[in-house]
Amino acid sequence: MLVFILGAFVATAYYLEVRVRDRALEVRVAAVSKLVEQKLDKDTNLMHAVLRTMMRNQVIEAAFAKLDRGALQREVGPLFETLRTDHRITHLYFNGPDLVNVLRLHSPGQFGDLINRDTTTKAREQGVAAHGLELGPLGTLTLRLVVPWHRDGALLGYLEIGEEIGSLVDEIHESLSIDLLVMVDKDRMLPQQWQHGQSLFKRQGNWDRFGTHALVAQTISHIPDALNETVLQGLHAGGSAVVADRDRVLHLAMLPLTDTSGQRIGSFVVMLDISVLQKTFQTTVLGTTLLSLIIGAGTLGLFYFALDRVERDYQRQHDLEHQLLRLGTEHQRILQIEKLSALGTMVGEIAHQLNNPLVGVVNLAQLAVREADDPVRTRELLREIRRAGADCHALIQSMLRFSKVSSFESKPTSMAEVMEETVLMFRQTESRQLPVETRLPKEAVVLTVDPILIRHALFNLLMNAAQATSDEGAIVIGLDFEPNPDDGAPGWLLSVTDHGKGIAPEILDKIFVPFFTTRSDGTGLGLPVVQHVALLHGGYVSAGNQSGGGTRFAIWLPQEPKLPRQNEPDSLNYVA
Repeated sequence: MLVFILGAFVATAYYLEVRVRDRALEVRVAAVSKLVEQKLDKDTNLMHAVLRTMMRNQVIEAAFAKLDRGALQREVGPLFETLRTDHRITHLYFNGPDLVNVLRLHSPGQFGDLINRDTTTKAREQGVAAHGLELGPLGTLTLRLVVPWHRDGALLGYLEIGEEIGSLVDEIHESLSIDLLVMVDKDRMLPQQWQHGQSLFKRQGNWDRFGTHALVAQTISHIPDALNETVLQGLHAGGSAVVADRDRVLHLAMLPLTDTSGQRIGSFVVMLDISVLQKTFQTTVLGTTLLSLIIGAGTLGLFYFALDRVERDYQRQHDLEHQLLRLGTEHQRILQIEKLSALGTMVGEIAHQLNNPLVGVVNLAQLAVREADDPVRTRELLREIRRAGADCHALIQSMLRFSKVSSFESKPTSMAEVMEETVLMFRQTESRQLPVETRLPKEAVVLTVDPILIRHALFNLLMNAAQATSDEGAIVIGLDFEPNPDDGAPGWLLSVTDHGKGIAPEILDKIFVPFFTTRSDGTGLGLPVVQHVALLHGGYVSAGNQSGGGTRFAIWLPQEPKLPRQNEPDSLNYVA
């Protein structure tokens, strides 16, 4: 994880560094492009001002009208030297109306040739000043301005002034703190003319450094060895490159170089020194990596000690769980023994419940045999035998009803309908016609329950309430919203309250034990059935005496349906 985080950090830092580096180069390239345009416009305006000043000089005008080379050189020569020294003007021509050169101030020995470059051609065709970058036959890349000179409506000739590109890139280098290379395509000039121009104008160009481009001007003392033809092709395609130059790292990009006709004749190579940025990035990454490794080593050490403690705690927990498992197994055995004991108790109770009437049946049958001669006595004995058999039959029916409670089929059920149907059945069964009051919430309550089992449980509670009520007091059935006191789960309390004497405190904890009863005619299965029904629905049964007399039994049912719990051990404890 530490290696992954470090890798992600290095990758992110590298990505951000590349973004910053590329953005800085884009800004510088855009600045170079804009500054080139501004410099060209500014220098063009300066040269235009110089030519307008010269054209106002009557001596120069007279010498030019006579095409007097000597007089022109005497008058204009000092001015040209000042312009070349102070303003980097490198070319000044006087051309006749036929574009034949009269005087080159920068090279007085050459004259009489036809000047038919684009700028001079445009100036003659359009009759106005024309300017732009032009590549001369000798490899000179110059910003030229050509102005027609008219006097009294007559054309005297053309003045041409120029500034070589070298001075322009020097100013950009000083303004933006970047290096520039100016290259022109080799297919636009001949090698012999190029070499002659280099010697004639004492320039330091380089023809052989690149395969397709000749180096015209540069602001860097030497060309990086890594800058080769392959790198140039990538730059020409619009990409960028990072090359090492001795103790520097340079980020390269390329700008197109177009002449006055709009054709691409070469390129500017922009070189931004990113050594400080690269070093800062490497230092930051290295420092962060070392710091992360130190922190990671410390963290791993802490993890080692923490995991050692966790391992010891886990071992203790494992031993404890093993002991708990052994205790749980023993507890299950004890529970099984208790269930078997409870089963034996129940079987003994059932045997006791059946044995008493059966003993009476046997004794009465023996008496009936001896009293066979007395029909009246025999009929009395047979009636007693029949009554004892009916008691056994009632006990067996109660047992069968108890066993049927395990059947469970829940569905959404209106609790109001269940209560109404149970009360109706109770009134048809109970002979004293005790009043029953029903208390329901304002909104209908629908629970997912087994309506048959709920009616059966509620009927048992009503019968118990009727048997406990000695006067004419009303039995109250209520349905109230009440959360589970143990876990706060939402649920409803179905209660039955009577006005009897209440339950004696000493037997309150025995009332849900199967076969426990305080009535001579009771089976002791009514309340266990109620408890079993509540457990099947995920609820419980509570019982308590009222402060004003009487007993309140309540079945709590969950609002959300739960799986039946007839297969859980706790719900079968009283059956066993």
